[in-house]
Parts: sequence; C-alpha cells; structure tokens
Amino acid sequence: PDVIIEAQFDDNDAEHGQDHLQDSFSDDIKRLSLDTGEKGDGVHRTKQDDGPKVNDPRLLPDEFLQRTAKVVYILEKKHSRAATGFIKLLADRNSELFKRCAMFSPVDHRVPRVYVPLADCPPDFVTRPEGYSQKLFICRIVDWKEDSNFAKGQLSKSLGQAGEIEPETEGILTEYGVDFSDFSPEALECLPQNLPWVISPEELAKRRDLR
Repeated sequence: PDVIIEAQFDDNDAEHGQDHLQDSFSDDIKRLSLDTGEKGDGVHRTKQDDGPKVNDPRLLPDEFLQRTAKVVYILEKKHSRAATGFIKLLADRNSELFKRCAMFSPVDHRVPRVYVPLADCPPDFVTRPEGYSQKLFICRIVDWKEDSNFAKGQLSKSLGQAGEIEPETEGILTEYGVDFSDFSPEALECLPQNLPWVISPEELAKRRDLR
C-alpha cells in the first residue's frame, strides 16, 4: 500500500477499452513466448527478449519497476535556518511589497531567497542601496509558505565587508550553528593562572617525549 503504481494508456487504449489492452498483452506474451522448434537434443528451449514490453505496469515483474516515494513529514530540521548573504531592493518599485520588504540573497545557492522587513535593514538602505551591495548580513528564515517562491526571514546581524576573513568566518560558523562565543569565567578558571605555564619536571618525567 506504500507504493503507488500509475498505469499509462495512450489514446488508443481509451478508445478501444479493455479489449485492446488484452490484445496488446497477448501480442506481448507471444513475443516472449517459447521457441517451440525441436532442437537436436529433443528439448524445447525458451527464448526471451531483453525485457517484457507490456503496456500495463501492473503486469510487469518487480525487477522492471522503479519505486517512487514522496516526503510526507519533516522529522527533524537539521539546518540552522541562518544564512549569510546580501540585501537589495525589490525589482518592482510600484508594488506594495516594495514598501515593506527587501530581498535577501544568500551566498549559498541551496538556500532560498528571503523577504526581510525594511525595518530590519539599515536606516539609509532605501536611499542608498548601492552602499550595501558588498555588505554581508546574517538572516534567519522564520517561515516559508507553500504557495510562495521566497521564504520570510529576519536580519539578525551585519557582519561587515564581503571578502574579509573575519566576516566570512563568522558567517560560516553561524550558518553551521557553531558556538564561537567567549569562554565563561568558570571554564577559564580551570586553566593555569600563573603564566607563562610550563610542565613541571615531575610531570615531564611521567610523560613520553615525542618531540
């Protein structure tokens, strides 16, 4: 019941009905039929084509069927829903959407383009959008309607100039959900406080020197 097999019929099938299908099936069976000629050893041998040519897929053996399926539920969302990219004005300046949203274009083309509110953009973005053509931003996708080509999101941070190491690195770490914040004081207290720290002779004597 989990596999749906769709039969394909041409116009002749619809016109002549089941009789035509049976005749076609009979012809296919004949092509797959036995070679009844007597051989030298007196044994009837069979001869088979490369594969059965049957119009109705339901009559085919399993090895000739391509199983298909469809996604019915997302069990776990693996992507962080964060993306690095650029913002720009919408192309249609006369639309109502132009007054409310800007277009976010992710650097990773596997991520859809996103509508972001103009309220999340810099104050002077509408008056001079060219000044932000090479500025990297972090956008988080919050929704994506089934009937829309674009997702909806919110700008969360301005990273800086594209092509520089620090903004690019921060964008990659954010996209993959890597925590790169500073260590807490409790974690730093576990480290030696008297710097510079060196291994004591007693400790060094218990270690294997691989230098």
